[in-house]
Amino acid sequence: MWYLYIAKCGDESLYTGITTNVMRRIKEHNTDNKLGAKSLRGKRPVKPVYTEMHPTQFEARKREAEIKLWTREDKLKFIELQIGPVAQR
Repeated sequence: MWYLYIAKCGDESLYTGITTNVMRRIKEHNTDNKLGAKSLRGKRPVKPVYTEMHPTQFEARKREAEIKLWTREDKLKFIELQIGPVAQR
């Protein structure tokens, strides 16, 4: 199973990615692990705010590409409709 995730960063930015293990990936982003995204190193802490399951990596990547085209406002509205206000997380 593959997961698409949206994470809220310490600077209030949003990061979208895919993984087979969301909590492991978030831990990688939040530590000096070389596996974490370089773009997030100055934006810690990183907290997951939304996840979706996909049966294949291809489908997860396709959805990731779609969401990465959205504006920040679109992402925040989407997350709020799915799980409630992001600001409280």
